[in-house]
Amino acid sequence: MSDEDKVGAGPSQADAPPAGGSEPNLRAGGAGKVGAGETAQETPKPAGKPPLSKERRQQARRRVLRTLLLTGGVLGAAVSGYLPLAYAQRKRLRPPGALDEKDFLASCIKCGQCVQVCPVQAISLADLVDGFGVGTPHIDARTQACDFSCDAVQCILACPTGSLTYHKPPYMAVRPGAPLAGKPILLAKENDPEPTLNLAERIGVARLTRPESCLALQGKGFKGQTRGADFKGKLRYMKVDRWKPIKVAERPYDTALCDLCVQACPIKGAITIETVFAPDGSQRKSPVVHESCVGCGVCEMICPTEPTSIEVIPGEGWRA
Repeated sequence: MSDEDKVGAGPSQADAPPAGGSEPNLRAGGAGKVGAGETAQETPKPAGKPPLSKERRQQARRRVLRTLLLTGGVLGAAVSGYLPLAYAQRKRLRPPGALDEKDFLASCIKCGQCVQVCPVQAISLADLVDGFGVGTPHIDARTQACDFSCDAVQCILACPTGSLTYHKPPYMAVRPGAPLAGKPILLAKENDPEPTLNLAERIGVARLTRPESCLALQGKGFKGQTRGADFKGKLRYMKVDRWKPIKVAERPYDTALCDLCVQACPIKGAITIETVFAPDGSQRKSPVVHESCVGCGVCEMICPTEPTSIEVIPGEGWRA
């Protein structure tokens, strides 16, 4: 048979794939059975992605950074919205003449006029961690109390919206225990023709919240600088200067029985030292708060114990 006949005859039985097998399997398993003179053909690999240009890499990097910044901004906004809620549990002592809390927050425009006129810088504006009402005025009595050095409650005069007022409008309710029985007498003005403060409501009430640490109840005195030499709080001392408050650190005390809260209180008859009976039946001396307390916070500021034995409860009404 000639070569042409062989070519035209097609594959012989010897060349046919066995039964049950397949040509792909033979090719996969019989790679070593390539006939002489034949060249094995490799499966072409898919072409890889071309490398990014420098400009494309910079754009991708900027997209990642922008995503991170946006994510951080969203989380920060969420946290900043939660912080006032978390810190709102702590009530703030508002300046004298403040409306009830909801009305105060609704009417205060956060102008800061009351802050500017306070002679002892007792009023400060709330920041993010002070709860609801960011930017509204409040008093941190332990740091600097209101001692009425202005005589006329100038913060009320400076308020342009009535958030601080001498008298509430008739349509506003008065919280229980807030009204004062009479106008409080300011000791600094006791000898003046008009010795009273034009206040109709208290902003809080002083309470002996930690009697176990009170020096008077322990029968102890106090000598030296209350709150230490570095304390920056100011107070008006009539024996020193009628009009100019001085630093508390510049006025050392020396008393056989601690009565600093009584000495420093600017309101006549608001707090006294009286004999009380202890749980064991013994008689002791203790600070006693009276109805004329307006909640100024001077007793809290001047108390030499740490933490303070006496505190002003913001918004508290008088309870006999």
